[in-house]
Amino acid sequence: MVAIGAKVSYLKIGDPVCALVTGGGYAQYCLASEAICLPIPKNISFTEAAGLPETFFTVWSNVFDRAKLVSNEWLLVHGGSSGIGITAIQLAKAFAAKVVITAGSEKKCQFCINMGADAAINYNTQDFVETIKQLTHNQGVDVILDMVGGDYFPRNLSCLAFDGRLVQIALQKGDKSTINLLPIMLKRLTITGSTLRARDDDFKAAIANKLRKHVWPLLEAGTIKPVTHSTFALTEAMQAHQLMESSQHIGKIILTV
Repeated sequence: MVAIGAKVSYLKIGDPVCALVTGGGYAQYCLASEAICLPIPKNISFTEAAGLPETFFTVWSNVFDRAKLVSNEWLLVHGGSSGIGITAIQLAKAFAAKVVITAGSEKKCQFCINMGADAAINYNTQDFVETIKQLTHNQGVDVILDMVGGDYFPRNLSCLAFDGRLVQIALQKGDKSTINLLPIMLKRLTITGSTLRARDDDFKAAIANKLRKHVWPLLEAGTIKPVTHSTFALTEAMQAHQLMESSQHIGKIILTV
Protein backbone atom coordinates (compact mmCIF):
# COMPACT_ATOMS: atom_id res chain seq x y z
CA MET A 1 0.00 0.00 0.00
CA VAL A 2 1.55 3.29 -1.15
CA ALA A 3 -1.19 5.84 -0.36
CA ILE A 4 -4.36 6.08 1.73
CA GLY A 5 -7.44 8.29 1.70
CA ALA A 6 -8.46 10.72 4.40
CA LYS A 7 -11.14 8.40 5.81
CA VAL A 8 -8.96 5.30 6.07
CA SER A 9 -8.95 4.25 9.73
CA TYR A 10 -7.02 1.05 10.34
CA LEU A 11 -4.64 0.61 7.41
CA LYS A 12 -1.42 2.52 6.98
CA ILE A 13 1.07 3.10 4.18
CA GLY A 14 3.34 0.12 3.81
CA ASP A 15 0.82 -2.50 4.98
CA PRO A 16 0.89 -5.61 2.75
CA VAL A 17 -2.68 -6.20 1.62
CA CYS A 18 -4.67 -7.93 -1.09
CA ALA A 19 -8.07 -6.69 -2.22
CA LEU A 20 -11.05 -7.51 -4.37
CA VAL A 21 -11.27 -4.68 -6.90
CA THR A 22 -14.23 -3.87 -9.14
CA GLY A 23 -11.92 -3.28 -12.10
CA GLY A 24 -8.62 -1.73 -13.05
CA GLY A 25 -6.50 -4.48 -11.57
CA TYR A 26 -4.27 -4.78 -14.64
CA ALA A 27 -2.08 -1.90 -13.51
CA GLN A 28 0.89 -0.97 -11.36
CA TYR A 29 -1.45 0.94 -9.02
CA CYS A 30 -5.17 0.61 -8.39
CA LEU A 31 -7.79 1.83 -5.93
CA ALA A 32 -9.52 -0.40 -3.39
CA SER A 33 -11.92 0.27 -0.56
CA GLU A 34 -10.39 -0.22 2.88
CA ALA A 35 -13.33 -2.44 3.80
CA ILE A 36 -12.42 -5.04 1.18
CA CYS A 37 -8.67 -5.08 1.81
CA LEU A 38 -7.33 -8.10 3.65
CA PRO A 39 -3.86 -8.52 5.16
CA ILE A 40 -1.55 -10.84 3.26
CA PRO A 41 -1.33 -13.96 5.43
CA LYS A 42 2.01 -14.91 6.92
CA ASN A 43 4.13 -17.13 4.67
CA ILE A 44 2.12 -16.08 1.58
CA SER A 45 4.04 -14.10 -1.04
CA PHE A 46 2.70 -11.01 -2.80
CA THR A 47 2.41 -13.05 -5.99
CA GLU A 48 0.43 -15.82 -4.29
CA ALA A 49 -1.72 -13.26 -2.47
CA ALA A 50 -2.78 -11.76 -5.80
CA GLY A 51 -4.70 -14.98 -6.43
CA LEU A 52 -6.59 -14.95 -3.13
CA PRO A 53 -9.37 -12.32 -3.23
CA GLU A 54 -11.29 -13.22 -6.41
CA THR A 55 -11.42 -16.94 -5.64
CA PHE A 56 -11.95 -16.81 -1.89
CA PHE A 57 -14.62 -14.08 -1.99
CA THR A 58 -16.43 -15.99 -4.75
CA VAL A 59 -16.33 -19.39 -3.08
CA TRP A 60 -17.28 -18.15 0.38
CA SER A 61 -20.15 -16.03 -0.90
CA ASN A 62 -21.63 -18.77 -3.08
CA VAL A 63 -20.83 -22.05 -1.36
CA PHE A 64 -21.20 -21.00 2.28
CA ASP A 65 -23.42 -17.89 2.29
CA ARG A 66 -25.80 -18.70 -0.57
CA ALA A 67 -25.78 -22.50 -0.69
CA LYS A 68 -25.14 -22.90 3.06
CA LEU A 69 -22.88 -25.93 2.75
CA VAL A 70 -22.34 -27.63 6.11
CA SER A 71 -20.23 -30.49 7.40
CA ASN A 72 -20.85 -34.00 6.02
CA GLU A 73 -22.73 -32.67 2.98
CA TRP A 74 -21.58 -33.46 -0.56
CA LEU A 75 -20.32 -30.61 -2.76
CA LEU A 76 -19.91 -31.07 -6.53
CA VAL A 77 -17.55 -28.58 -8.18
CA HIS A 78 -17.41 -28.34 -11.95
CA GLY A 79 -13.97 -27.19 -13.10
CA GLY A 80 -12.19 -28.53 -10.04
CA SER A 81 -8.70 -27.66 -11.25
CA SER A 82 -9.48 -23.96 -11.80
CA GLY A 83 -8.57 -21.33 -9.25
CA ILE A 84 -12.18 -21.30 -8.05
CA GLY A 85 -12.33 -25.09 -8.01
CA ILE A 86 -9.13 -25.60 -6.01
CA THR A 87 -10.29 -23.00 -3.49
CA ALA A 88 -13.70 -24.67 -3.19
CA ILE A 89 -12.10 -28.07 -2.60
CA GLN A 90 -9.88 -26.80 0.18
CA LEU A 91 -12.51 -24.70 1.94
CA ALA A 92 -15.16 -27.40 1.80
CA LYS A 93 -12.76 -29.98 3.21
CA ALA A 94 -11.56 -27.55 5.89
CA PHE A 95 -15.15 -27.36 7.10
CA ALA A 96 -15.66 -31.15 6.96
CA ALA A 97 -17.75 -31.45 3.79
CA LYS A 98 -17.26 -34.14 1.13
CA VAL A 99 -16.16 -33.02 -2.34
CA VAL A 100 -16.40 -34.46 -5.82
CA ILE A 101 -15.11 -32.52 -8.81
CA THR A 102 -15.19 -32.71 -12.58
CA ALA A 103 -12.15 -31.93 -14.74
CA GLY A 104 -11.01 -32.55 -18.29
CA SER A 105 -8.00 -34.85 -17.85
CA GLU A 106 -6.65 -37.56 -15.58
CA LYS A 107 -3.79 -35.24 -14.60
CA LYS A 108 -6.24 -32.58 -13.41
CA CYS A 109 -8.38 -35.15 -11.63
CA GLN A 110 -5.38 -36.55 -9.77
CA PHE A 111 -4.25 -33.06 -8.80
CA CYS A 112 -7.67 -32.38 -7.27
CA ILE A 113 -7.54 -35.66 -5.35
CA ASN A 114 -4.14 -34.59 -4.02
CA MET A 115 -5.68 -31.28 -2.93
CA GLY A 116 -8.25 -33.15 -0.86
CA ALA A 117 -11.19 -33.98 -3.15
CA ASP A 118 -12.90 -37.23 -2.17
CA ALA A 119 -13.57 -38.13 -5.81
CA ALA A 120 -12.78 -36.77 -9.27
CA ILE A 121 -14.63 -37.33 -12.54
CA ASN A 122 -13.03 -36.93 -15.96
CA TYR A 123 -15.90 -35.44 -17.94
CA ASN A 124 -14.28 -36.50 -21.23
CA THR A 125 -14.41 -40.20 -20.34
CA GLN A 126 -17.14 -40.46 -17.69
CA ASP A 127 -20.80 -39.50 -17.37
CA PHE A 128 -20.77 -37.34 -14.27
CA VAL A 129 -24.48 -37.88 -13.60
CA GLU A 130 -24.12 -41.66 -13.41
CA THR A 131 -20.88 -41.44 -11.47
CA ILE A 132 -22.47 -39.11 -8.90
CA LYS A 133 -25.31 -41.58 -8.42
CA GLN A 134 -22.82 -44.38 -7.78
CA LEU A 135 -20.71 -42.30 -5.39
CA THR A 136 -23.68 -41.18 -3.32
CA HIS A 137 -25.66 -44.46 -3.48
CA ASN A 138 -28.35 -42.73 -5.56
CA GLN A 139 -28.80 -39.98 -2.97
CA GLY A 140 -27.18 -37.17 -4.99
CA VAL A 141 -25.10 -34.23 -3.87
CA ASP A 142 -26.28 -31.43 -1.60
CA VAL A 143 -24.61 -28.47 -3.31
CA ILE A 144 -23.30 -27.88 -6.84
CA LEU A 145 -21.00 -25.00 -7.77
CA ASP A 146 -21.25 -24.65 -11.54
CA MET A 147 -19.30 -22.45 -13.94
CA VAL A 148 -20.46 -24.24 -17.10
CA GLY A 149 -24.19 -23.70 -17.65
CA GLY A 150 -25.77 -24.70 -20.97
CA ASP A 151 -26.57 -28.40 -21.16
CA TYR A 152 -25.02 -28.97 -17.74
CA PHE A 153 -28.08 -27.37 -16.13
CA PRO A 154 -30.57 -30.26 -16.47
CA ARG A 155 -27.79 -32.75 -15.70
CA ASN A 156 -27.02 -30.85 -12.52
CA LEU A 157 -30.64 -31.15 -11.44
CA SER A 158 -30.36 -34.91 -11.87
CA CYS A 159 -27.32 -34.92 -9.56
CA LEU A 160 -28.94 -33.04 -6.68
CA ALA A 161 -30.25 -34.71 -3.55
CA PHE A 162 -33.54 -33.74 -1.89
CA ASP A 163 -33.30 -30.12 -0.72
CA GLY A 164 -30.18 -29.72 -2.91
CA ARG A 165 -28.85 -26.32 -3.96
CA LEU A 166 -27.39 -25.37 -7.34
CA VAL A 167 -25.29 -22.20 -7.52
CA GLN A 168 -24.54 -20.83 -11.01
CA ILE A 169 -21.55 -18.49 -11.17
CA ALA A 170 -20.50 -18.61 -14.85
CA LEU A 171 -21.81 -19.76 -18.24
CA GLN A 172 -18.97 -21.28 -20.23
CA LYS A 173 -21.37 -23.38 -22.32
CA GLY A 174 -24.00 -20.69 -22.73
CA ASP A 175 -26.94 -19.12 -20.93
CA LYS A 176 -29.74 -21.18 -22.49
CA SER A 177 -31.04 -24.57 -21.39
CA THR A 178 -34.18 -26.68 -21.57
CA ILE A 179 -35.20 -28.33 -18.32
CA ASN A 180 -37.93 -30.40 -16.75
CA LEU A 181 -39.38 -28.36 -13.87
CA LEU A 182 -40.92 -31.35 -12.10
CA PRO A 183 -37.72 -32.52 -10.31
CA ILE A 184 -37.32 -29.02 -8.85
CA MET A 185 -40.69 -29.41 -7.18
CA LEU A 186 -40.41 -33.05 -6.21
CA LYS A 187 -36.92 -32.73 -4.71
CA ARG A 188 -37.50 -29.24 -3.25
CA LEU A 189 -34.46 -27.88 -5.06
CA THR A 190 -33.04 -24.37 -4.75
CA ILE A 191 -31.53 -22.77 -7.85
CA THR A 192 -29.54 -19.59 -7.37
CA GLY A 193 -26.58 -17.73 -8.78
CA SER A 194 -24.62 -14.55 -8.41
CA THR A 195 -21.97 -12.20 -9.69
CA LEU A 196 -19.76 -10.19 -7.36
CA ARG A 197 -18.72 -7.31 -9.60
CA ALA A 198 -22.03 -5.45 -9.33
CA ARG A 199 -22.36 -5.76 -5.55
CA ASP A 200 -21.58 -2.75 -3.38
CA ASP A 201 -18.68 -2.40 -0.95
CA ASP A 202 -20.87 -3.12 2.09
CA PHE A 203 -21.77 -6.53 0.69
CA LYS A 204 -18.16 -7.32 -0.17
CA ALA A 205 -16.98 -6.04 3.21
CA ALA A 206 -19.26 -8.52 4.95
CA ILE A 207 -17.58 -11.34 3.01
CA ALA A 208 -14.14 -9.91 3.83
CA ASN A 209 -14.99 -9.97 7.53
CA LYS A 210 -16.01 -13.63 7.35
CA LEU A 211 -12.85 -14.53 5.45
CA ARG A 212 -10.71 -12.69 7.99
CA LYS A 213 -12.40 -14.59 10.83
CA HIS A 214 -12.83 -18.09 9.38
CA VAL A 215 -10.37 -18.52 6.50
CA TRP A 216 -7.31 -16.32 7.00
CA PRO A 217 -6.25 -18.33 10.10
CA LEU A 218 -6.32 -21.47 7.93
CA LEU A 219 -4.07 -19.78 5.35
CA GLU A 220 -1.64 -18.62 8.03
CA ALA A 221 -1.53 -22.13 9.51
CA GLY A 222 -0.89 -23.67 6.10
CA THR A 223 -4.07 -25.77 6.30
CA ILE A 224 -5.10 -24.35 2.94
CA LYS A 225 -2.97 -22.64 0.33
CA PRO A 226 -3.25 -20.79 -2.97
CA VAL A 227 -2.11 -22.66 -6.07
CA THR A 228 -0.35 -20.66 -8.79
CA HIS A 229 0.16 -22.33 -12.15
CA SER A 230 2.29 -19.62 -13.74
CA THR A 231 3.08 -15.92 -13.74
CA PHE A 232 3.37 -13.42 -16.58
CA ALA A 233 4.65 -9.87 -16.69
CA LEU A 234 1.91 -7.28 -17.08
CA THR A 235 3.12 -6.64 -20.63
CA GLU A 236 2.43 -10.34 -21.38
CA ALA A 237 -1.25 -10.20 -20.45
CA MET A 238 -2.26 -11.49 -23.89
CA GLN A 239 -0.17 -14.65 -23.46
CA ALA A 240 -1.69 -15.14 -20.00
CA HIS A 241 -5.17 -14.99 -21.49
CA GLN A 242 -4.20 -17.41 -24.24
CA LEU A 243 -3.04 -19.90 -21.60
CA MET A 244 -6.27 -19.44 -19.67
CA GLU A 245 -8.37 -20.00 -22.80
CA SER A 246 -6.40 -23.16 -23.63
CA SER A 247 -7.56 -24.71 -20.34
CA GLN A 248 -4.13 -26.26 -19.85
CA HIS A 249 -3.50 -24.62 -16.50
CA ILE A 250 -4.13 -25.89 -12.98
CA GLY A 251 -4.75 -23.12 -10.45
CA LYS A 252 -4.28 -19.40 -10.88
CA ILE A 253 -2.48 -17.41 -13.58
CA ILE A 254 -0.95 -14.26 -12.10
CA LEU A 255 0.20 -11.02 -13.74
CA THR A 256 3.21 -9.43 -12.06
CA VAL A 257 4.43 -5.82 -12.07
